[in-house]
Amino acid sequence: MKKLIVAVAALAAFSAQAESLSVAATAVPHAEILEFVKPALAKEGVELNIKVFTDYVQPNVQVAEKRLDANFFQHQPYLDEFNKSRGTELVSVAGVHVEPFGAYSSQHKSLADLPQGANVVIPNDATNGGRALLLLQKAGVITLKPEAGILATPKDIVENPKAIKVRELEAATLPRVLTQVDLALINTNYALEAKLNPTKDALAIEGNDSPYVNILVARADSKDNAALQKLAKALNSPEVKAFIEEKYQGAVVPAF
Repeated sequence: MKKLIVAVAALAAFSAQAESLSVAATAVPHAEILEFVKPALAKEGVELNIKVFTDYVQPNVQVAEKRLDANFFQHQPYLDEFNKSRGTELVSVAGVHVEPFGAYSSQHKSLADLPQGANVVIPNDATNGGRALLLLQKAGVITLKPEAGILATPKDIVENPKAIKVRELEAATLPRVLTQVDLALINTNYALEAKLNPTKDALAIEGNDSPYVNILVARADSKDNAALQKLAKALNSPEVKAFIEEKYQGAVVPAF
């Protein structure tokens, strides 16, 4: 009986010390990486609750509204644009990995095979749409206005030798329309969910020097929270680096 009382007391003490942390993430690779660090965090007294989302808006909205503690799905340019357009004050806590952005086709084996008037789809959010257009420019498909930068839109195309037709769609839908278009510019998390291998299937892909590091994000008033800092440390651990390198084989690249 005494042993039972001691065990119950110890469990109660642990429960009292344990902190709960709710984090929004897209399924691949973000939620998978969070699941990997979950046991290590539990040993440090942090209960990690992972909420999987399929879009790029609600994870930020719910953190800003204090319904969730943090999120892990986006890069800094996207966060900057979101804060600017929505009036939020979300901040980066830690950089974790890069997902080289790719161009995919189910109909053509190279960008040189794109026909005149090819139908091309890109993400409809400002930063990822611009990122897609910059990749097309780097690949020689189009030329953009020099000043366009990361927020480039189809209106910034000044040279278009193949007269490609660019449409903007929600990022999550792009893999689903891949068979209906000539080319789709797809974020790597959605490409992986669709069983595409970026290093093998992409006709064009960003290099490992991509500046779009995916980050752990929180509110400015909570970024120094002890539990959140434990998560940040875990996400930048040698164990996570090895996990990313082994599991994703270059489709996701550690940024630390």
